[in-house]
Formats: sequence, C-alpha cells, structure tokens
Amino acid sequence: MQSLFIKLNYLSYNINQKKSQMKIKTNTIIGAIAGDIIGSAYEFDKIKSTSFKLFTPTSDFTDDTVLTVATADCILHKKKFDKTLVEYGKKYPDRGYSDRFQNWIHTQSLIPYNSFGNGSAMRISPIGFAYNNLEKVIKVAKQAAEVTHDHPEGIKGAQAIATAVFLANIGKSKQDIRNFIKNTFVYDIEFTLDSIRDCYEHNETCQQTVPQAIVAFLESTDYESAIRLAISLGGDGGTLASMTGGIAAAYYKEIPSHIIDNAMSKLPEEFVDIIYKFEKKIVNGE
Repeated sequence: MQSLFIKLNYLSYNINQKKSQMKIKTNTIIGAIAGDIIGSAYEFDKIKSTSFKLFTPTSDFTDDTVLTVATADCILHKKKFDKTLVEYGKKYPDRGYSDRFQNWIHTQSLIPYNSFGNGSAMRISPIGFAYNNLEKVIKVAKQAAEVTHDHPEGIKGAQAIATAVFLANIGKSKQDIRNFIKNTFVYDIEFTLDSIRDCYEHNETCQQTVPQAIVAFLESTDYESAIRLAISLGGDGGTLASMTGGIAAAYYKEIPSHIIDNAMSKLPEEFVDIIYKFEKKIVNGE
C-alpha cells in the first residue's frame, strides 16, 4: 500500500512538473487549445460582448483540442493523419464531433466526406508551427485536411489558418498577414468585427468562420484580447477562438500564465505530454 502511495505521489508530481514546465515553454499549440476551452462555455450562448469570464465551471476541452493534439502527435511521431484522427476520436468520444466525422471514424474505408466544415481548420495550428517553409506548411495542411474535408473550401480553410500561424510565427506584420491571406486564399478580410457582430449567426463552415477568426486576430492587441474578440461574435465560439488562438499565440509569443494554467488543468496527462514533447522537439529542436 505504501509503495502504491509513493507511486501515485510520484505520478502526480511528474504531471504537475510537466504542467509547471509548460508555463515557461509553451506558447504554441496551447494557444488553440486554450481558445477552445475558453470558448466551450459560450458555444451556443450568442454572446455579443468581450466582457465575460475566461473560465467557468463548465469550461472543458472539445473536439477542437482532441484533434489539434492528434495533429501534433502525427507530426511528432510521423503518424498517418487519417488513422490517428480515428484513434483519438474513438478514445475521446462525446467531445462535440460533427455527425459526419463521428460516422467517418467508425467506417472501415476512411473515405473523405467532401466537407467544407471548419473541422479541418480548427485542428491545423500545429502544422503552422512545425515547419520553416511556407510551401511545406501549405502542402501538409492540405494532406491533414483532405483525409476528411476534401472539399476545396475545407482544404482552403485549413491552409489559410496554418499559413497565418506560420507567417505570424516568423514575425510577419499583421498587414503582411492580411495581404497574403487575402491575395492567396481570396478571403474577404477587410471587414471589422463591429460591422458584423450584431447580425453574425452560429456557423460551422470554413467560409463563414475562417475569415472571422483571422480578423479577430488582426484586431487584437494581445492573446487574451484575440480570444475575447473571437468569442464576442456569438458564433461557433470554441472553434473561432481555437483558430484565432493559434494565430495569436504565434504572433504575440506570450500567453498569460493564468490562461495556460487553467487550460492545462483541464487536459488528460496524454495531451500534456504531447504538448510538452511537441514544444521541445518540433519547435525548440531539442
């Protein structure tokens, strides 16, 4: 019994030590994950304000986080995107997956289902951090998206978010990012959030969430304001904040420790471990 107690204490220490290390080391994929967790509490509340509690008793990780971690795992361990998404989807059920994704993970063929939903873009931020070549980012983003979302708009949405993360991470200005996304992916991102907030409705397509998520980042002043702006549209809050959060983390390179601590406390040990390893090996090259 004493031996078991010591082992449990050691395990608890080990997990907490990793979470403590993340306070200093992580400013990458935790950006998308924290956005998802914060937004989860406001997913269907139609909140139209930037004034709200970041974390509530109902804040939790959703499919956005599960599949972001799965994507990071693929990069980290050179796994296949389709099989890994299936593995994670089955291991962490009831996290808000779309019906089409839910059906897909239980098929044998794993044929993509021609979706232009924002599921392809919500999970893509690790790719923007993992490579130092834009052509590679765009290529791998397509590969990661098309295993499920092989519709041109589903692929484009994922590529646009991954590209924005990449450009932000290498120090491009907001104007550079705006111009590149607008010219390359032909998204209208010249609007302001104030001009659409009142009439914006819950939407789960890439066409009606990817531009909005990018504009939320462009209007922000720091990571927290980016998340608040994304959620303030009163739409698909977790996914909007997840996409915005990935770009904001890459650009500002600093996430408040209280946000990281709260987000990390919601995650399974396996997720913490992958985030830590991704940061250490893929981002820092250790």
